[in-house]
Amino acid sequence: YTKTWSATVQRADAFVFVMPEYNHTAPPSIVNALNYLSLEWAYKPVGFVSYGGVSGGTRGVESLLSLLATLKLVPMPEAVNIPFFFQYIDRETGSISLGDIQEKAAVAMLDELLRWTEALTVLRR
Repeated sequence: YTKTWSATVQRADAFVFVMPEYNHTAPPSIVNALNYLSLEWAYKPVGFVSYGGVSGGTRGVESLLSLLATLKLVPMPEAVNIPFFFQYIDRETGSISLGDIQEKAAVAMLDELLRWTEALTVLRR
């Protein structure tokens, strides 16, 4: 399992973590996924789409920052935060329709993620 996970992370140049806030922190699944590896994460940028209640998952993202620094991941300050995410779910279809604010945030985050992905290429060699 760990070798497969290692190969998957090693192949990627950047990441977008989609995560809820869990008890004012990051969910254990993401913390474990990060902690299983070390060198594979180095010099890769990461963007966030977080969701939750009033904070939109931002407390969960904040709780990961020291771990990301230790693993040499580069977090993007631009992020997509979805407060009270249940309001965006269509109860009949289960589809999600976000607002203009989240769509603009996604464009900004992905543009910055691409910029950092290209800039960090030299360090990943």
